Amino acid sequence: MSPPTTPLPRRDFITGAVALSAATLTEPLLAQKAPRRDELLGPILGHSSETSAMVWLRAPVPGEWTLEVTPEAGGKAIRMKQAATEKDDLCLHWQVTDLQPGSIYRYRILREDGTEIAAHAEQTLTTAPPADAPAKVRLAISSCAKEDVGSRAVWNRMASENVDAVVLIGDTPYIDSTDLEKQTQRHREFAAVEEYQALLRSRPCWWTWDDHDFAGNDSSGLAAGKENARLVVTRYRPQAVYGDGEGGIYTRFRRGPVEVFLLDTRWYAMTEPSFASSHRPTMLGAKQWEWLQQGLLASTAPFKILACGVIWDDKLNAESDDWGTYKHELTAIQKFIGEHKIPGVILMGGDIHASRVLCYPTEKNVGYKLVQFIASPIHASTIPSLNVYHPDLVRSAVEPNVFLRVDADATVTPPQFVATLINKDGEHVFSYHLSTDDLSPKS
Repeated sequence: MSPPTTPLPRRDFITGAVALSAATLTEPLLAQKAPRRDELLGPILGHSSETSAMVWLRAPVPGEWTLEVTPEAGGKAIRMKQAATEKDDLCLHWQVTDLQPGSIYRYRILREDGTEIAAHAEQTLTTAPPADAPAKVRLAISSCAKEDVGSRAVWNRMASENVDAVVLIGDTPYIDSTDLEKQTQRHREFAAVEEYQALLRSRPCWWTWDDHDFAGNDSSGLAAGKENARLVVTRYRPQAVYGDGEGGIYTRFRRGPVEVFLLDTRWYAMTEPSFASSHRPTMLGAKQWEWLQQGLLASTAPFKILACGVIWDDKLNAESDDWGTYKHELTAIQKFIGEHKIPGVILMGGDIHASRVLCYPTEKNVGYKLVQFIASPIHASTIPSLNVYHPDLVRSAVEPNVFLRVDADATVTPPQFVATLINKDGEHVFSYHLSTDDLSPKS
């Protein structure tokens, strides 16, 4: 079914925003003990593909640790050893390869003497289905999380919704510093949240950052010490690639009918002239722009999500970290999609502590209407003033403790994409439907 095209009436929008603002609760941070230096963190799952999976663990002490992976259907176990060292803050990344598509494996982690250190019953990893086979996938996507009781309830809700994978698009955690010790401490505290660990023991996760986990509020690539932020991400977030290998953390993955391009809208911002306009600053940077173009051209996924920490229009406040500031690069992306007749592109953002859906009249540049989903926050602090009126707004909610559940189904014709905003109590706040027919260039 095609999405509704009627924007929200201004009266209805303002009434809804005021009502939601009045209902917003300020939730206290529930005290959680800081992890000990020798505390085991994880395991959690990172990047996964049809034939590979990544497992992460922060060991309690230096030494050699073994990952054992066994097909659930039976078969020979794979064993891989890794050494935990102080140089990497005892963080271990195992990349398991030569797995079978669409298959379930059990895994556990052993000490040097062969005894188990991590062997929860729910420790399973599932590889992606073959890209050329009709499949369904369910993703959880959101931003802005703390270690508070509400955020932990959202991790539990994601698990109870049986999502296949998780995508976190920034401010996870809040750090507001590029000091290496502070970055490490905050990533360690965030990774120690039991509900977060439980969710990701059996589901792969992908991450990008926004301003508060990169450097500080409204920060750009000019931030001093940004290399420390990237170093800690490469230790605590198990991704197949991090940007170009030297800078940035952009990455992508395919899961069933969806390919997600996780953009880095911080590392390169303001650091060089834009590829789209030489007298204006860049947001993506030339290298990331080239990567994005190549990826979009190569993608065969019915749905292609461009996800980043910032929103894809203007926040209409004093800050500059949004695509409204870099409209020249947004226009270049739209023109590229249109010139190459790339179907299925969907925009995803976070940051603003309000959740929205906007359907833009981009038929002239793109060939179809681009839709943006904004999912925020996982924690309880909302910002009603950023839920501004927009003529292309079709859904909005100033709701705490939320995430977007994305259901993509390529087993039907045409393939369907349903995004549902869900709160920590399991209530469906709003939903929005698309099909590939809605996202196909009109000749």
